[in-house]
Amino acid sequence: MYLEYYGMAEAPFDVTPNPRFLYYSGKHREAFNHLMFGIHERKGFVQLTGEVGAGKTTICRALLEQLGDQHSTAVILNPALNADQLVKSIAMEFGLDVRGMDRLDMIAALNDFFVRQMGEGRETVLIVDDAQALSNELLEQVRLLSNLETDDRKLLQIVLMGQPELRDRLNDPAMRQLRQRITVRYHLNPLRQPEVAQYVQHRMQVSGAKRAPQFTWGAMWRIYSYSGGVPRLVNAVCDKALLAGFVEQSARINHRLIGRAIRELEGNIFV
Repeated sequence: MYLEYYGMAEAPFDVTPNPRFLYYSGKHREAFNHLMFGIHERKGFVQLTGEVGAGKTTICRALLEQLGDQHSTAVILNPALNADQLVKSIAMEFGLDVRGMDRLDMIAALNDFFVRQMGEGRETVLIVDDAQALSNELLEQVRLLSNLETDDRKLLQIVLMGQPELRDRLNDPAMRQLRQRITVRYHLNPLRQPEVAQYVQHRMQVSGAKRAPQFTWGAMWRIYSYSGGVPRLVNAVCDKALLAGFVEQSARINHRLIGRAIRELEGNIFV
């Protein structure tokens, strides 16, 4: 509703992980570089953790775009599976037809695929999102996939992304074999207060805003206070605030409009 009023080509604060809108704060750039380093240097395992809504999935999408055709990639978004289903999902994500195969046959098919990709000059990368939801059995299965290798190199690079609970899971003594294989780790912290203002401006610029609303200093302070610097929460409150600004036909998004947006988000619409 507010796009035409503010001259925007698309919604600037959509919560979908669109890599075009990725704001490279210092932390987000470091996280991205850690992932790229781990994959290009064939470190085997890379671990990225962060709070819900911190931007991990958006970084993942940007990573996939950057890797391009020189990499074959598979992304597992729903790891709530059993071991057979997990291996089947991975194989299917790589484009393999494994219907009717048991787990051993599927792993053999994956190994053959990885070898072919290596022969064609491509790296294979598996990304598991929400990895904190993996059971110990599934984490062990992922570790076993990392055993697929030649005499001098790993055939599969694995990125585990998840909430901070993933770190706790991997600190379990039962997971020591897997933990010892993870040589690249990064924890993505929320944005700092000055970065929130830069983040908001960045997303409005990407949206093509021609009559960009002015977020006052008080508005930015309240956005940061509510969101704690978590990008998903920043998006949610800014989206509501722009709608409120449109309703009031205001080019200034102030402290009061942010408060109204927060109340609506929290369900206190009559307060």
